[in-house]
Amino acid sequence: MAEPHKIRFGILGCANIARKVSRAILLSNNSTIAAVGSRSLEKATTFAAENGFPKSTKLYGSYEAVIDDDDVDAVYIPLPTSLHLKWATISANRKKHVLIEKPVALNTAELDKILEACESNGVQYMDSTMWMHHPRTMKMNEFLSDLDRFGEIKSIHSVFTYKGDSEFLKNDIRVQPDLDSLGVLGDAGWYCIRAILWSMNYDLPKKVTAIPDPEFNEAGVLLSCSASLTWGDGRSATFYCSFLANHAMDIRVLGSKGDLRVHDFVIPFEEKGASFYTVSGSNWSNLSLGWEPMPSECIVETDLPQEALMAREFSKLVSDIKFEGSKPEMKWVNISRKTQLVIDAVKTSLESGFAAIEL
Repeated sequence: MAEPHKIRFGILGCANIARKVSRAILLSNNSTIAAVGSRSLEKATTFAAENGFPKSTKLYGSYEAVIDDDDVDAVYIPLPTSLHLKWATISANRKKHVLIEKPVALNTAELDKILEACESNGVQYMDSTMWMHHPRTMKMNEFLSDLDRFGEIKSIHSVFTYKGDSEFLKNDIRVQPDLDSLGVLGDAGWYCIRAILWSMNYDLPKKVTAIPDPEFNEAGVLLSCSASLTWGDGRSATFYCSFLANHAMDIRVLGSKGDLRVHDFVIPFEEKGASFYTVSGSNWSNLSLGWEPMPSECIVETDLPQEALMAREFSKLVSDIKFEGSKPEMKWVNISRKTQLVIDAVKTSLESGFAAIEL
């Protein structure tokens, strides 16, 4: 069997998350790193050396040089959210395929400009929501789609929290109003909202309402918040995201006949295996001394971490466009835009005294 074409990535910037994704690109069998650029050549050189980049990787002291390199097929953009619009549209207009960190934009209007540039130039777009590519996600979806075991969906609760130390809360990009003004809503909240939409088969809610008592830093950036989503037919969801609470990455999906629980949906406890729990037909045991049946644990193993599977999927789509004449896959465009729409609605509700925002 012929070796797959290797898609050549250029990396814009040396953010900490780029260390993880660059490793993923090199673990995938259909991608490699062709170039990395930073605001200084010295930083790009150090980053490449520390992360084991191929010796052939070109090192640049600017983002423009990466985008202008003819040996780069696609760019990975881990820059602060406030820079995504500029560099994603420049990349797309130079015919580079775009893999972009979340939150993908500060609002839907900005995202639409990015998506328009990608569509008009025929390049593939994907956001870097890694858990979507883990094989566990497909297995969980099989359970949620089983009308006999799970039934009809009723409610979802999603949580993503982690406790930032004093340095993080003071200086991290995610708490700077000029870099990532969405704060925790754009960072951890993105994952919670994506989990809810995924559970609902991407059916947008009718109303989104922020819940009172969010927490902000002195610069007015969100450090914790929560919201409720309703569909107008009895289905509902809530989420909580925070930089101020202990690590938690949970999804709980309740159906009319069963329920699903996962405790590490964003980043699995272990790289090569991930689990979730399901139960159907729950009831009290004799004398109400316990429950029966007990939840069942399903363990899903993988040879590659979820971020490498993401890189492989993105690279396959790019390869199909480049070598097979395929059109860009629009699934990722639609999912990103729906996630951003809900982000916008939560933000609007927060700013309007916790009013219900209709979508």
